[in-house]
Amino acid sequence: MSTIDSAEPARRIDSAEPARRIDSVAIIGAGTMGAGIAAASAAAGCRVLVLDTDPEAAQRALDGVDADAQGLVEIGTVDDRLDDIAGYDWVCEAVIEDLATKRELFERLEAARSDGSVISSNTSGIPLRQISDGMSERFRHDVAITHFFNPVRVMKLFELVPGEDTEPEVIDAFARFGAERLGKGVVHAKDTVNFIGNRIGCFFMLSGLHMAKPFLADGTSQETIDAVLGAPVGLPPTGLYGLIDLIGLDVMELVGANLAQNLPAGDRGLEFTAFPAAEQGMADRGQLGRKTGGGFSRRTKLDDGSRKAETFDLVTGEWRPASAPDLEGVPADLGEVMFADSPQGELARHIFGGTLAYAADLVPEIADDIANVDNAIRWGFNWVHGPFEMLDHLGPARVIDFLRGIDAPLPAMLATLEASGQPTFYTQSADGTRTQLMPDGTVAPVES
Repeated sequence: MSTIDSAEPARRIDSAEPARRIDSVAIIGAGTMGAGIAAASAAAGCRVLVLDTDPEAAQRALDGVDADAQGLVEIGTVDDRLDDIAGYDWVCEAVIEDLATKRELFERLEAARSDGSVISSNTSGIPLRQISDGMSERFRHDVAITHFFNPVRVMKLFELVPGEDTEPEVIDAFARFGAERLGKGVVHAKDTVNFIGNRIGCFFMLSGLHMAKPFLADGTSQETIDAVLGAPVGLPPTGLYGLIDLIGLDVMELVGANLAQNLPAGDRGLEFTAFPAAEQGMADRGQLGRKTGGGFSRRTKLDDGSRKAETFDLVTGEWRPASAPDLEGVPADLGEVMFADSPQGELARHIFGGTLAYAADLVPEIADDIANVDNAIRWGFNWVHGPFEMLDHLGPARVIDFLRGIDAPLPAMLATLEASGQPTFYTQSADGTRTQLMPDGTVAPVES
């Protein structure tokens, strides 16, 4: 996954003096995410405390901080220095994705932190309501999800999720810190499973594994599938299998289990929470992706120093030399493959088009407006256009006509667009003002 560094944050930060301010950060958990948040916060000039149960992990987090910022960072163990978090404005939990572990830790953090501090979890998918249930009133007023994408120093997306009782000034403090101190693109999400970016991005990956099966059986290569689901539809060159190799099948398996437990009844994603048989076999034997030397693909070094690219063929279950993708007849114009009368066009419609339709059914469930959804996907998954921007690019009327032609139901926001009489989800006036279609059919400015 990558990012678009040139894009602006999704929300205008008021210049008035904030009710709460974050200048210091205590991070509990020195793994990949905790260490990344520590390095980014120190680079922004913040005083940082990193605690972990393992002193060596805390030391590795310090070693990952820029040399000129290491003087801002202190480290220690949770058992020895937990009371020291009282001297920090933001207490950030970044431990393993296990609800019981997080809740037990938050009980200890809540007893140690100072009044006026803000507290958060960096969970990538556990709903805040499950973390907050039964916690103190002070905790529920001061807590939020602050979800960074990995690697923290590189990725622009910063998802911010309030709970039912979170004070607005707490969200304002996090939004200011993310945008002004860290230079992130702040996206306001709702307290739903996997929030915005991973809800849609993981649907693309998990549904893609299943939807690709008939194409593989008919002779379409994995290389062709990745190529079609890359530049032709405005996605990174990793496509489908390359992206999962980058993330890891072990991570995706955990994501699927979380979705199976927390997706609402009737959600289409419930069809795809488990792997197909071939991918499950890969996961079971530890063939997880780049982290294990190979997943769907690998590069092996030969005796002469060159490297051989290989693909794990999901049909035969054997490694074979990588082949060139078949893009003959794929239109050069962005997105036009979606309307092509070819196996590649059908593939793009099923997997990428299915993801666009899924996203268009999730507002206002996962976000109050479409701009937050588009920003999350562009900043978190490096799409050229977010889902609604892409529908505008393709032509919403054209998409609606196509769906009606195959007797497919219209996703909620496409139905809203049609009823509104608006030609597109976004409009831009002569003075540069950009507006967006809201879920109730009205039009509102896009905040910048």
